[in-house]
Amino acid sequence: MMKRCAIQVALTAVLAALACSNVAAQTSSATKTGASNEQSTLLWREIHHQLSVLPFYSVFDYVTFTLKGNNVTLSGQVLRRSMREHAEGAVRNIEGIGTVTNQIEVLPASLSDDDLRNSIYRAVYEDSTLAHYATENVPPVHIIVKNGAVVLEGSVASPADKNLAGSRAAGVSNVQGVRNNLIVHAQESGAQ
Repeated sequence: MMKRCAIQVALTAVLAALACSNVAAQTSSATKTGASNEQSTLLWREIHHQLSVLPFYSVFDYVTFTLKGNNVTLSGQVLRRSMREHAEGAVRNIEGIGTVTNQIEVLPASLSDDDLRNSIYRAVYEDSTLAHYATENVPPVHIIVKNGAVVLEGSVASPADKNLAGSRAAGVSNVQGVRNNLIVHAQESGAQ
């Protein structure tokens, strides 16, 4: 009888220990997942910040990225090779970044494309409805021109602004076509 009680006590102790270790493992796993999500958010914010403050980043460049774990893939189009290299370097220097894959395209040099960029810039940003976007350090509507084809990237506040920017760009002579990839970001309501 004593032996049976001792075995039951030992089994209960083992089961309790297993249950506690299982709960600890789940808590540890949840903490790691939460920490991982928090770290990803912090990395995302830092990457976004570093790319947005690149020297000479302009309305004629568009750089974006994907973040998987701590690995980053850069993509987009830029006018100068140095911008491509600076973007990669800025991201590589962020603490916690693993690999950086640079898929940023350097647009071919073209005087006719340069003329189109300037004409489209004036058509979009000198429009009375869209002019307020030009007041930001890097205006949010990016104008990418390659061999006469135009892509609008970035964001605006309303569908009407998106459509107007697209039609203003399409109205410029010698434009081969316009792909309007602008994203509409609704303005937050209420005081902050």
